[in-house]
Amino acid sequence: MEPPPPPSLSSSSSENRSYWRWSKRDFFPEKSFENGKSYREALAATCPRLKDRLLNRSSDSHELLVLPRASEHRMNRCLTWWDLSWLAFGSVVGSGIFVVTGQEARLHAGPAIVLSYAASGFSALLSALCYTEFAVDVPVAGGSFSFLRIELGDFLAFVAAGNILLEALVGAAGLGRSWSSYFASMVKSDPDFFRIRIPGFKPGFDQLDPLAVAVLLITNGIAVSGTRKTSIITWLSSLITTLVIGFIIIVGFIHGKASNLTPFIPNGVDGVFNAAAVVYWSYSGFDMVATMAEETKKPSRDIPIGLVGSMSVITVIYCLMALSLVSMVKYTEIDVDAAYSVAFVQIGMSWAKYLVSICALKGMTTSLLVGSMGQARYTTQIARSHMIPPFFALVHPKTGTPVNATLLTTICSSVIALFSSLDVLSSVFSISTLFIFMLMAVALLVRRYCSRESTGRGELSRVMICLFLIVGSSVVGAAFWHSQKLGWIGYTVAACVWFLGTLALSLLPKQRAPKVWGVPLVPWLPSLSVATNLFLMGSLGTEAFWRFIICTGVMFVYYFFVAVHATYDVEHQNKDNTQEGKNDEGVQDATNQEVVVP
Repeated sequence: MEPPPPPSLSSSSSENRSYWRWSKRDFFPEKSFENGKSYREALAATCPRLKDRLLNRSSDSHELLVLPRASEHRMNRCLTWWDLSWLAFGSVVGSGIFVVTGQEARLHAGPAIVLSYAASGFSALLSALCYTEFAVDVPVAGGSFSFLRIELGDFLAFVAAGNILLEALVGAAGLGRSWSSYFASMVKSDPDFFRIRIPGFKPGFDQLDPLAVAVLLITNGIAVSGTRKTSIITWLSSLITTLVIGFIIIVGFIHGKASNLTPFIPNGVDGVFNAAAVVYWSYSGFDMVATMAEETKKPSRDIPIGLVGSMSVITVIYCLMALSLVSMVKYTEIDVDAAYSVAFVQIGMSWAKYLVSICALKGMTTSLLVGSMGQARYTTQIARSHMIPPFFALVHPKTGTPVNATLLTTICSSVIALFSSLDVLSSVFSISTLFIFMLMAVALLVRRYCSRESTGRGELSRVMICLFLIVGSSVVGAAFWHSQKLGWIGYTVAACVWFLGTLALSLLPKQRAPKVWGVPLVPWLPSLSVATNLFLMGSLGTEAFWRFIICTGVMFVYYFFVAVHATYDVEHQNKDNTQEGKNDEGVQDATNQEVVVP
C-alpha cells in the first residue's frame, strides 16, 4: 500500500498555495532579481560574490535539514534494500549493454570487449563505494551534487550540477534512440525504419526520431506517478530480464566458436581502453539510485546492500554477456545498432531475436524509469539551492514526487533525442559521467582528511599537495596515453608520482571517520578511482572533449549571470535565520531514523 503523503515542510500560507503556479517569484525570488536596478547592482558585485561562492562550503545538516524546506512537501520514505537493489539493476542493465556493446566490439575492442567491460566495471565499483559512504552519511535527493557542495564548495558543485544534468539528459535521449532502434529492428530489420531523414543537416543530427520522444514522454509520466509504484514495476519486470539474460549467456556459449575470438585484441590495448571509456555508459545509473536516499527507510543498512551488492553482480553479468556475443558472431560481422537480436539471426535462431529485442526494450524502459526518478531528484536538490529556479524544487503534495523537475528533464531530453544520433550522445555522456565520478573520489578524500573545524592551515596544505600529486599525475598519465607520447616511460613516471602522492596522504592523520559505513582502504581505493576515471577520460576522442568544453562554457555563462547571484542571496539570507553545521545529532538521527522533522 502506498504510504500517505508526507507532512508539509512549509508554512500554513504556503500550504494554501496551488502547486501549479507560475509567478516571477516562483522562478526568481532572490533580491538580485527584484528589478533592473537590483540586477545591475548584483552584476557590478560579481567578483566579490564569485569569491564568496568559491570559498563557501555547505554542511551535512544544511543539505539534510534546511534545503528540503524549499520543496514545501516531503518525499515519501518507502524504499528498502530490496527496492534499491532492483532499482540499481533496472537502471543499469539496459542502459548500455544492449546499446554500445556491438558498436564498441566491432569498431574498437573486438573480442576483448570483455576486458573493456571488466575495466569499466572495476572503475564503476570504486565510484559506487564512494557514493555509498556519502549517501549513508547524507541521505538526500541531491546525490553527488550535495556531496560535492559539502566538500568541494559551491562552484565545483555547480560545474558538477551542470554535468549531472547534461549526463541525465543525454543518457535519457540515448536510451530513447536505442529503444527506437531495437523496436524498428523487430518490425523491419532496419534500426532507422521509424526515423525521418532531413537532407542538408549535419551527419549525426539528420535523422529525426519521433518514436524516441514518445517513449520518453510515457516513461517519465509513469515515474512521476509515485516512487513506490515505479519501484514495484521495476523489480517485477527486472526478474524477467534476469531470465532472458541467462538465456542469452547460455545460448551464446553453446553456439560460440573459438575461431570467433581470434584475434582477441585486434586493435591493441588502445582499442580495449577506447571501448572501455564508452561502455562505461553501461554502468551508469547507479548514481541515480543514490539520489533515492531521501526516500529510503533505513539508509545506513539499505544503501550499502542495494548499491554495492548490485554493482558487483552486474559487473559479472556484463562480462559474461559481452563474451557470449563475440563468441556467437565474428566481431567484424556484429550489427552496430542491434547487436544481440541480429546475432541470434546470424546463428539460425531467428525466433530468439524477438525475445532478445523484447528484453532489451524492457531493460531500456526500466532504465528510463529509474533514470527519470534520479534526474528529477538531482534537479530538485539543485533547485533547492537556487542554482536553478526554485520552482523546480517543489514536491507535489499528492504524489510525493517532484513533478516540475520531471517535466523539465522530460522536455529537454525529448528535444535532444529527436535530433541527435547514438554515437554523438555516447561520447558526451561518458566524459560527463567520468568527470563527476572523479570529483566524487576527490571529495571523499577531502571529507576524510580535512575538517573545517579542526584542520590547521599547515595540515590543509599537506593534504592539498597530496591531492594535487594524485590528480596531476593521473591527468598527465591520461594525456600521455591519449597522445601516445613517451610510451611506458611516461606511464611509469606518472604511476610513481601517483603512488607517492597516495602514500604520503595515507601517512597523514584522518580528520573524520564515516558515521556508519565507510569505503575500505582509504586513501588507496578513492585515489585509484581518481586515476581510473581520468585514464578512461583520456581514452575518449578529442571531439568528445570539445563537446564537453563547449557545454561547460555555456554553464559558466549561466553561472556568472544568474546562479552566483541567486545562491549568494539565499546563503546570506539563511545565515541570518539558521545555525547550519551545528546539529551533528540531527544529521545522525536523519541517517538512521525513518522520518526526519527539521
